[in-house]
Amino acid sequence: MTRPTFFVEEDKIIDTLFDEGLDDLHIFKPSSSPIYVERLLSLLSDDYYRYITVHHHFYLKQEFGLRGIHLEQADTERPDGYKGNFSRSCSDLSMLQQSKKKSRYVFLHNIFDSISEPSLTRTFSSEQLLTASRQGLIDKHVYALGGVTAEHVRMLGDLGFGGVVICGDLWSRFDIHNGSDFKNVINYFIQLRQACGY
Repeated sequence: MTRPTFFVEEDKIIDTLFDEGLDDLHIFKPSSSPIYVERLLSLLSDDYYRYITVHHHFYLKQEFGLRGIHLEQADTERPDGYKGNFSRSCSDLSMLQQSKKKSRYVFLHNIFDSISEPSLTRTFSSEQLLTASRQGLIDKHVYALGGVTAEHVRMLGDLGFGGVVICGDLWSRFDIHNGSDFKNVINYFIQLRQACGY
């Protein structure tokens, strides 16, 4: 998932991540004007639009031929007339089963303390996650979000998560104020793919 704010080199990094095998990018820019998201998309190779999901400004899905849209709340309904792929976020285990029925996949958060936003702390204990796994609530349609690093991938796979959402751990490897060399981001992404078995 992208950082919530824009930065120089972002489009180049995203294109390179796709070149290295990224197959699912969520554009998360909650406070941005749609024109800036349009600009970011226009700077990316259109070969990769089919791998991109937007969290806001849903009209961009159709305009750019994106993969789908993401709803930020477990109980939010799809926009009227929307007929494409969609996913959603959920932070309540009691709502997870219903959220899965209404979505292609669900981001369950916060699994760990957030790396980029210290005020966001883990929502579930290890015991709660283990119980949810044993009950079949956590499965291939549930992705772990919040503080996830390469070191967590195997354990989250063992719990049954279908994927992980990486944000702060990846973007913290690039200095958005002074950086121009983003090799650390790409090398870490390759390490993440290896941890996931790709």
